[in-house]
Amino acid sequence: MQNVGSFDRTLRIVAGLVLLAVALLPPLAHMSPIAGLGAWKWLLAVVGAVLLLTGIVRVCPAYLPFGINTGRRK
Repeated sequence: MQNVGSFDRTLRIVAGLVLLAVALLPPLAHMSPIAGLGAWKWLLAVVGAVLLLTGIVRVCPAYLPFGINTGRRK
């Protein structure tokens, strides 16, 4: 059951890629305001990966208990 719509999906994928890039790519990681804060980089990487994954599979487990569906209504 997909519960992530097109706009939500696009935002999740873009935000996930940006967070992963800031956290993991050496040039961006050293220029970011979190440089030197290893725990924050890992947190950004995890959040970025979760956003990217939920955007790709179009299912957000956090939406399920609340019945949220940002996709088209049938």
